[in-house]
Amino acid sequence: MTWCASTGRSASQAPSPRSAASTSPSTTATASCTASSGSSPRRRPPPNLQHVSTSTATVGAMLRDWRQDRRRSQMDLSIDVGVSTRHLSFVETGKSRPSPELVLALAEHLDVPLRERNALLLAAGYAPRYRATPLDDSALANVRLALGELIRAHDPYPAIVVDRGWNAVLANNGAQGFLAGVAEELLGPPLNIYRVTLHPDGMASRIENLDEWAHHLLSTLARQVAVTRDASLQSLLAEVSCYRSLAGLDGAWRTRSDTPAVIVPLRLRVGDGDDAMVQSWFSTNTSFGTPVDITLDELHVELFHPADEATAAIVGGHLGS
Repeated sequence: MTWCASTGRSASQAPSPRSAASTSPSTTATASCTASSGSSPRRRPPPNLQHVSTSTATVGAMLRDWRQDRRRSQMDLSIDVGVSTRHLSFVETGKSRPSPELVLALAEHLDVPLRERNALLLAAGYAPRYRATPLDDSALANVRLALGELIRAHDPYPAIVVDRGWNAVLANNGAQGFLAGVAEELLGPPLNIYRVTLHPDGMASRIENLDEWAHHLLSTLARQVAVTRDASLQSLLAEVSCYRSLAGLDGAWRTRSDTPAVIVPLRLRVGDGDDAMVQSWFSTNTSFGTPVDITLDELHVELFHPADEATAAIVGGHLGS
């Protein structure tokens, strides 16, 4: 079974990423865990931003929420954007309607993702500016080629291209070793990295430092929820945090921290009996530098590197023989 087997496409013919967004102001995930949590993965079709109504939130309130989330004062932000504090206050309270240029300038200084910038423009009564081009569109042919070359060059070590919802878009041969023993129902499209990793029928039973790794993953996802206000990510966080494989995990990951750990290794048990060994990996994250398309803005590449000499020697030796 491969990461993208069900698509019938090669690395240069990837499906478009399945990503989702919401204009919901909620930034934290809460869930009432049920007894069935972890028994089977739950599939929730993500909402499409282009069809999400912004009528329930004014652009001023949305901008205020983004500013407060970024911990910026009105004075600080107004100086950066080049408007008066009074005008910014009027925009936030709905007394003034911002121009599309001001909406985008504020969004830029608040580091608002492109998908959410479209939502801000819609709320202000303007047309969206940013497209979400399918990854298999001919316009992104060079991007597909570059991504394929990047992850293939990383073999024999694992490399995975994921979308904003942490669904696998592409993977190299080295990533296949992560899927050994994973239940078939977790491998269907979209193959979600969080479900595959943390579900009790996924990789969780083979992760030697599951508490540490789960804390790292959940903290990362919680930060992403806070940054994007994405309802589907919030739902994913609520789901995976209730898996029975994580029943003993403390809730410290729920406390927001702007300073993630320097490095957290993935210690994965591979093989059985006398042939079993523990591989140790750390990952680096690569993304597009200046995207103006939602698809590219939401893609990133996870490159896994050996965290010790034994892992490097054995993985390199296996795939090189």
